Amino acid sequence: MSSKNKIALFALFIGLAAATRLFPSVTPPNVSPMASIALFGSAFFGRKYLAIILPLAVLFVSDLFLNNVVYTAYYDGFTFFSLYSIPVYTAFLLIALLGFGVSKKITGTRVLGGTILATILFFLVTNFGSWLTLPYTKDLTGLVEAYTAGLPFVRNSFLGNLFYSGVFFGLYQMVNLYNPSNVTA
Repeated sequence: MSSKNKIALFALFIGLAAATRLFPSVTPPNVSPMASIALFGSAFFGRKYLAIILPLAVLFVSDLFLNNVVYTAYYDGFTFFSLYSIPVYTAFLLIALLGFGVSKKITGTRVLGGTILATILFFLVTNFGSWLTLPYTKDLTGLVEAYTAGLPFVRNSFLGNLFYSGVFFGLYQMVNLYNPSNVTA
């Protein structure tokens, strides 16, 4: 697949990610293509900085909208960045780095493994961030409470990541079926 076509396909996926984030009532809680975008982008882009910057940029722009239009009741005034955003952005950065490992040889098993690890990584990082930023006791009991509070969201997160990773990696491979000489996976 040519570089232009890769960018066009990735832009389509980024647009999908932005659209699903801007309308949170359309999808169940924690079902988002963002982790799959980070995983897919880092697996397929020669320019690794794009694989990291583009998903984080979409996250930032959509957060601006969400924080200042949809969730205004939770913030005092215009919000560029919230304290809780740090662990979320950190998680997606780590997922993009994880995708570089998937890219060594793209197989269904590696994509599934990357998807499972991305879900676990997001859960661990963001719930640790919850423990740090929310009113949990700053001891082992509070940490366990923070992780326990996040457990109900893991299932949706995993199913969303599984669905979107399947769509993104699958569509990419299907597009390459029409031009097998360009398959890079």
